[in-house]
Amino acid sequence: MTRVGALALALSAAAALSACSSMAPTYERPAAPVPATFPEAAGTAPAGDGRPVADLGWQQFFADERLKRLIEVALQNNRDLRLAALNIEQARAQFDIRRADSLPTAGAGVNASRQPTASGGSSTTYSAGVLVTAYELDLFGRVRSLADAALAQYLATEEARKSVHISLVAAVANAYLALQADDELLQVTQRTLATREDSLRLTRLRFDNGASSALDLRLAESLLEAARVSQAQLRRQRLLDQNALALLLGQAVPDDLPPGLALTAQPGSPDLPAGLPSDVLMQRPDVRAAEQQLRAANANIGAARAAFFPRITLTGSLGSVSGELSGLFNSGSFGWSFAPQLLLPIFDAGRNQANLQLSQVGRDVAVAQYERAIQQAFREVADALAGRATLADQLSAQQAQVRAEEDRVRLADLRYRNGIASFLEVLDAQRSLFAAQQALVQVQALMTQNRVTMYRVLGGGFNAQTPAR
Repeated sequence: MTRVGALALALSAAAALSACSSMAPTYERPAAPVPATFPEAAGTAPAGDGRPVADLGWQQFFADERLKRLIEVALQNNRDLRLAALNIEQARAQFDIRRADSLPTAGAGVNASRQPTASGGSSTTYSAGVLVTAYELDLFGRVRSLADAALAQYLATEEARKSVHISLVAAVANAYLALQADDELLQVTQRTLATREDSLRLTRLRFDNGASSALDLRLAESLLEAARVSQAQLRRQRLLDQNALALLLGQAVPDDLPPGLALTAQPGSPDLPAGLPSDVLMQRPDVRAAEQQLRAANANIGAARAAFFPRITLTGSLGSVSGELSGLFNSGSFGWSFAPQLLLPIFDAGRNQANLQLSQVGRDVAVAQYERAIQQAFREVADALAGRATLADQLSAQQAQVRAEEDRVRLADLRYRNGIASFLEVLDAQRSLFAAQQALVQVQALMTQNRVTMYRVLGGGFNAQTPAR
């Protein structure tokens, strides 16, 4: 066998020996620390058109073209999403570094060394060629465990990006729906203003003709100004909500948006997919990210365990060797070297033991964080289900109250015009109607936002997302 073949065979054997099993503990997913069923989980059918919520992209879930356009703008410009994508690139580079450690690194090198001779003089040796320096023969899986940990960290950042994506879609939708509610509340206020202006004109006319008291006139004026106060407050709130939406979009709200849908025309809530809570919650990327962090912590234990065993590194060279610089590349100057080195830990002042303990505690922390992510996800789904179970009844009752208050205002005004009731009765009825109408719009907004929340907490669009670039 030639010397070149011998060196190549040695490096190949070293790489094969490095493909050993890791010393990391066998990974086992912790049991979900949540109840077996969701409270108020009336629906068990898959969402939408029969697909799980995680497969239902936001383009299919939302029917409002104006909202779709806003979501597109946010996904292009939002800085939180951009930061999450950069974190993925950073984790991917870290994984590539760790993965490269499992293979030999070769490079061109030139070296000159001077050594003393037996005669008291010195000799100089020049070499040039391909060098493989300090390649670790990963017999106990230290390098592989570090690569596994880096891979899990990378996958965790990808899950985190998906979580930011879903949260951003839901945040834009809820901000848009808040603006829709502001507009409808302003419409209610403007109608109330018009009614109260008519009431004030009538009261002033009755006062001028001696048919009404100054108290009635002042009450009518107070009622009108109260509506104007409410209008100013709503205008301010709308500006604040618009600013919040602009922050999510990463730019000003575009002017060329298509027409939008009213609150009552927004899509219905997705139904709860069939299965246990743990199966449903694993559709959420934040839970999957926590599990990847747990896998990374588990792999770090393998690296810490491997540090107790000998570490073997290989250094080799293949090229030209000469005692004269001018003869470095002459024929007959070929040379090679192969130098393994073994380092056995003897005394490290407890460093390896401390690192192992640190990795084990880190795994326990990751387990606790994973369990907390499961519990937080369970609560969010349970809260959304509670809203779905009660808001429909609240909306029905609120609509009935508005109808009753409208009849009350009509009857009170009729009694007042016929001198049977005082203006205080009309005032009280108008106040109650205005409050009931405002509450109706707010309940409608809560219902539409609950639908968005249900979509988000069930991992809406998780599997429908495109990978980060």
